[in-house]
Amino acid sequence: MTALKEKSQPAAALPAGSDLHYQAGFGNEHASEAVAGALPRGRNSPQRAPLDLYPELISGTAFTAPRHENRRSWLYRRQPSVVSGRYQPYAQTGWSTGADRAIALPPEPLRWHPIPLDGAETAGADFVDGMCTLAANGDAQAQAGIGSLVYRANRSMQRRAFVNADGELLIVPQQGRLLLTTEMGVLDIKPGEIALVPRGVVFKVALPDSDAGQGPSRGYVCENYGAQFRLPELGPIGSNGLASARDFQAPVAAYEDSPGAYELVKKFGGRFWSAPMKHSPFNVVAWHGNLAPLKYDTANFMTIGSISFDHPDPSIFTVLTSPSDTPGTANCDFVIFPPRWLVMEDTFRPPWYHRNLMSEFMGLVYGEYDAKPGGFKPGGASLHNGMVPHGPDEEAFERASHADLKPQKLDNTLAFMFESRYRLVPTAWALQSPALDTDYADCWAGLKDRFKP
Repeated sequence: MTALKEKSQPAAALPAGSDLHYQAGFGNEHASEAVAGALPRGRNSPQRAPLDLYPELISGTAFTAPRHENRRSWLYRRQPSVVSGRYQPYAQTGWSTGADRAIALPPEPLRWHPIPLDGAETAGADFVDGMCTLAANGDAQAQAGIGSLVYRANRSMQRRAFVNADGELLIVPQQGRLLLTTEMGVLDIKPGEIALVPRGVVFKVALPDSDAGQGPSRGYVCENYGAQFRLPELGPIGSNGLASARDFQAPVAAYEDSPGAYELVKKFGGRFWSAPMKHSPFNVVAWHGNLAPLKYDTANFMTIGSISFDHPDPSIFTVLTSPSDTPGTANCDFVIFPPRWLVMEDTFRPPWYHRNLMSEFMGLVYGEYDAKPGGFKPGGASLHNGMVPHGPDEEAFERASHADLKPQKLDNTLAFMFESRYRLVPTAWALQSPALDTDYADCWAGLKDRFKP
């Protein structure tokens, strides 16, 4: 693998021992070349591109999208992506698309214990084959809705690549590092970080920790069928809060120079297909544009909360948002609950009991979630659909109601939420999983009527 940083772009190094470099910024106009002189000057598609490369445009938005919304990149590659074999159906039965309307979903909260890492489903599975949908909504064909998935993998993708034509992928590792090789370069992702892979970008996933004998990798994925994720507007917050654009990192150009065949697996219209390739799809020598895979370290999130009384809505923890056609009502919000200080006076500090128009899929990366300290574990998940009541369990309520309200640091914790305007329907696999907590509702059974007129 050749990986050279773009000379004109300062790059931030990954942890010691890695030679990877990145370009900073969300939605920036990046330019990077693995070989000097590979990018054309003054035009995108000259009669003959430098170094006899093939220009290829990837558009993540319509050609006529407003300038501030337009996302596209020009790739300069050794062979264009049209050079591949014929596609044949591919069996991936765990990854479903959109809501299964045949499932009668009761209006109840749902919770899953940590999704098991062993068993026939994960034996020899890579990132693609180890993917299973827990819940989904909307319609990928209509470009609306999301899928909430979990992956369990113990094998790196070698001469194998994947491309998703149905949506972009927000990847949240929970156990084990991921090394993402993409058309635009390489990203190294660890738990506590996230990766965003645009719709249509080819990538493969290596598992450095699993390859080193440290066991399977596991994590969560949001498959976003709708509008691309972007940073939320900050309004009265101003410019210095939540996720900073400069903390997102895009790869620098790199290409795979080892000969040999590849298998390309493609998700298209909710189905999976496989095609042979005589060469590596990771043959982009240079690229420029504002459509690129990204990584982000959630430790850089500037948490904002109350310094007086009460606490703000959980929307104050939004990292990324995918808007819908209704202003202020997201197709999906990606929300995190990271380490933070609680200092509110005379205030019930955990989340309140509530019913929400939005549907909330939650996961826990590490640590403890303050609203359910005993019942929600890393690698597990919960689902509270629109207008389904939920809130702190009995233990959390009692503890928070009688706590001495001193400044308190919630530390060593990272929970997240995929929040969507559309109702999320669990898959048959999720409802039949041994991880399903059939006694979840019991966590509120002990809440007593203590009314004292």
